[in-house]
Amino acid sequence: MAWTYLVLAGLFEIGFASTLKLTEGFTKLWPTVAFAVCLLLGFLFLEKSLKDIPIGTAYAVWTGIGAVGTAIIGILVYKEPATALRLFFIATLVASIIGLKYATPTQ
Repeated sequence: MAWTYLVLAGLFEIGFASTLKLTEGFTKLWPTVAFAVCLLLGFLFLEKSLKDIPIGTAYAVWTGIGAVGTAIIGILVYKEPATALRLFFIATLVASIIGLKYATPTQ
């Protein structure tokens, strides 16, 4: 269940990172509310995952999911460039996240 919590935390990190741009300096109400809800849920699920996953692994996976997801949102929604080199490094992040999952013993 800890890994499920961690993936959920990562998804909410994608949410808060992606909506941050929409807040326009926290001047837009609904994007700011969405940002705050995603931020709180992301930390809640991260904390729940720490009961069984070492903090170093959990934090690396959490930020990795957030980084990959936010980069993909940037490409798809914000029309950021999807260069071959950028996609290569996103793929290496995904491989690292998967590697950490299998290299980490859980209690």
